[in-house]
Amino acid sequence: MAVFRDMEEVSQGLLGLLNPNRAGARVRRLLGRQERMLEKLLDTKKTTHRLLSEILSMQEDVAQKLIDEDETAQHVESKLQEIESELQKASKKDANLKADLHLLTKELEELKEMEQDLTKTEGASTSEIPPAIYISQLYLRVSKIEWDYECEPTIIKGIHHGPNIAQPIHLDSTQHSKKFISDYLWSLVDTQW
Repeated sequence: MAVFRDMEEVSQGLLGLLNPNRAGARVRRLLGRQERMLEKLLDTKKTTHRLLSEILSMQEDVAQKLIDEDETAQHVESKLQEIESELQKASKKDANLKADLHLLTKELEELKEMEQDLTKTEGASTSEIPPAIYISQLYLRVSKIEWDYECEPTIIKGIHHGPNIAQPIHLDSTQHSKKFISDYLWSLVDTQW
């Protein structure tokens, strides 16, 4: 900017030195042109600075949008991996449940066959109470409890074969109410089929 001011001062000084003759008029015209060119140059410079500022601002906006999009893509990918993991777990659980259902269905069919065999051998009708062996086997399969029949009459003793580990049962019926004993034994039975 200082260079332009210096040039303008020199131009003004030259105009002051010249006589009012033809050469002076021509110099004035040239100096006027030079002044207009300098004004256009200054306008162009201002416009260029403004355009560069706008371009830099647009580049910053685009860069920020790219960063935001990248973060969003990473978040979506992470969420997708979580969903795939949950889907695999659910598929595994579904396969296990189907296998358990198949085994239970097979056991139920075996029990029905046993009931039919027992009914045929004893000549009992299906409306009668099933034999004690059938009931004890059915109870064992449902409750998964093996009773110890050789203990004292007031002691309730056995082993519950739970889903993870076998758990011993040892209760004294003189120290606990029948309701407590019943609730405790029912709490051991797995209700999820």
